[in-house]
Amino acid sequence: MLLRSKKISSVELTKACIDRIEKIDATLNAVVHRNFQGALAQAKKVDALGTFESPLSGIPYLAKDVYCEKGVTTTACSNVLRNKDYIPPFDSTTTKRLKAASAISLGKTNTDEFTMGASTETSCFGVTKNPWDLSRVAGGSSGGSAAAVAADECFFALATDTGGSIRQPAGFCNCAGMRVTYGRTSRYGVMSMASSLDTIGCITKTVEDTAIVLSAIAGADPLDGTTADVPVPDYRKALTGNVKGLKIGLPKEYFIDGMNAEVESAVRDAVKVLKDLGATVKEISLKHTKYATPTYYVLCPSEVSSNMARYDGVRYGHTVKEPKDLLDYYERVRSEGFGPEVKRRIMIGTYALSAGYYDAYYRQAQKVRTLICKDFEDAFEDVDVILSPISPTPAFKIGAHADDPVAMYLEDVFLDGQVMAGIPCMSVQCGFSKENLPIGLQIMGPQWGEEIVLRTGDAYQKATDWHMRKPRI
Repeated sequence: MLLRSKKISSVELTKACIDRIEKIDATLNAVVHRNFQGALAQAKKVDALGTFESPLSGIPYLAKDVYCEKGVTTTACSNVLRNKDYIPPFDSTTTKRLKAASAISLGKTNTDEFTMGASTETSCFGVTKNPWDLSRVAGGSSGGSAAAVAADECFFALATDTGGSIRQPAGFCNCAGMRVTYGRTSRYGVMSMASSLDTIGCITKTVEDTAIVLSAIAGADPLDGTTADVPVPDYRKALTGNVKGLKIGLPKEYFIDGMNAEVESAVRDAVKVLKDLGATVKEISLKHTKYATPTYYVLCPSEVSSNMARYDGVRYGHTVKEPKDLLDYYERVRSEGFGPEVKRRIMIGTYALSAGYYDAYYRQAQKVRTLICKDFEDAFEDVDVILSPISPTPAFKIGAHADDPVAMYLEDVFLDGQVMAGIPCMSVQCGFSKENLPIGLQIMGPQWGEEIVLRTGDAYQKATDWHMRKPRI
């Protein structure tokens, strides 16, 4: 390792990332809050200590703008917090654990407002552009994190995945991105969208990098009651490159009419690579897949309507002058502070939870969620991992779904079922379209099965070179 051998210093590494951000980010719009002075000060401390005990010691990273970090502006890319430049007085558990590993925080990345979106177009800071094609989205909601990693603005980036918000942008930008088992990582200090669906993870350049970061941030947290007291292995030990005897399932419901032919071809070619490495493949059925996205868009907005209630302009956030009364104050704070997509989800969720509709919508959605979970449980009795595309198409044009929110929601069609089941899954680079747009392979595993997911992804990367390609920007 160059840092341990003193061939390069953490300060030099950090300066290289800062220089890269200053050179290209005006074009990408991936970084929305910069903590460069703090990063250089931390890098100097790491160099002075000189031990580099953790593989993350001295490594610069960026965090999605929903991770609270003491003294660093954090706004969820929403005017409700941006207008007051909210600065958290505490650290999230994840950033605290990275500090303990001596990783270097450079600042915050762009995201859809409160992570609500699939393109980073709902951010109050404007859209993040895809480094492979500046006319296209980087994905969402973690588009800023994916674009920053792909464009070498950092070595890894923290992100969140509620309905595909790590996997889809990772696939769009030629990165590796993992959604962990629900409860594997702590959500404490990360601004919530949907508390029973949100997970904390990372976007990286390689599967090995994902394993390193996950080993540092995973584990039970007394500050988050949803984390499980399950041992955290050294995920790097799972990266054997050996998939002989691995049983792969291909769900017929994930290879649908209308899918981009290049996407399907790239994914099937990736399956063949793993088969040539010794894995076996069988077709399976996840019969309730068609209900996953409708179910998600009942449950998620319902939880959004609850979580967004705290942003009322009284405790913190946007404020207004000379209100007529308290009701007028609340209405103006929220109407001025929130963007259209947040308002839409609050209204849908409030409706679904209201008297007379709760049983018809929310309760029914929870029943369907149980059926989707059972599909995956049954499938993993016969196979070790399940493979599918990340998205039906490569990255779409900026503004393509601006007037059609339902079309935007359907971008999650391959990403919502795993959310319902709470299982680990990740995006791995598996090809490019004729327009030189990245294509992602999705690898799914059983609950607490991060090791088998990582082993499969790593074996595939060792046999291919898609992850080595870089955008010209």
